[in-house]
Amino acid sequence: MDSNQAIRFDQVDFVIDDSYILKDINHGFPQGKITTLVGPSGAGKTTLIRLCNGLISPTKGRIYVHDQPVDEYNPVELRQKVGMVMQGVTMLRGTVRENLAIPKNLQGKTLSEKEANELLDMVGLPATLLDKNSNNLSGGQKQRVSIARSLVNRPSILLLDEITSSLDTVSQQEIETLITRINKEYETTIIWITHNLRQALNIGDFSWVMMDGEVIETGKSEFLNDPSNERVKEFVRSEFE
Repeated sequence: MDSNQAIRFDQVDFVIDDSYILKDINHGFPQGKITTLVGPSGAGKTTLIRLCNGLISPTKGRIYVHDQPVDEYNPVELRQKVGMVMQGVTMLRGTVRENLAIPKNLQGKTLSEKEANELLDMVGLPATLLDKNSNNLSGGQKQRVSIARSLVNRPSILLLDEITSSLDTVSQQEIETLITRINKEYETTIIWITHNLRQALNIGDFSWVMMDGEVIETGKSEFLNDPSNERVKEFVRSEFE
């Protein structure tokens, strides 16, 4: 195994009712880097990252997280190492503090005042929000709280699924800056699904283009400016027009 890969796929298929959602995935995500996943809807991007923290299991092949097969991890331990933030921000009724405490509560532990303050500081929110009703937050604030909650266990890998798609331009740029800072300061490996090719270019060290359940082209994100694959060229052209 390549120790420079945070996650590695080895001949991975995912099949539902004889239909291939993912087919022969044989690539890896570099340790400590930001990799963006782009491609048309239905390409299999969300399925792929759900495999990364054991929410679903491959039909064929194996996935390795830090050189250990995913199916050999205790599920709780795996999800402490591999955090996830989804597109639709889910805030439970209650305060920001109560929402942040959920991962700790699931482990039978308590979130300390110090930890709560540090988490909000990490995502650029003031501690004065801790006792604010989460329903009264703006969209951008809710996404930041969601990111902070995903960082409670200090995961070494963070999976992001279209986390800025419903935000205004300013909030989107703030989240991009935040994720880049988390990547640099904590050397967190970031895997980010985005429909926005300019975002993929701006924040990604590396990019994967997925179509029809396959990885069509990969490389440093600059390749999106001039892809070699004809299907990718057409996709990129349509997205940038």
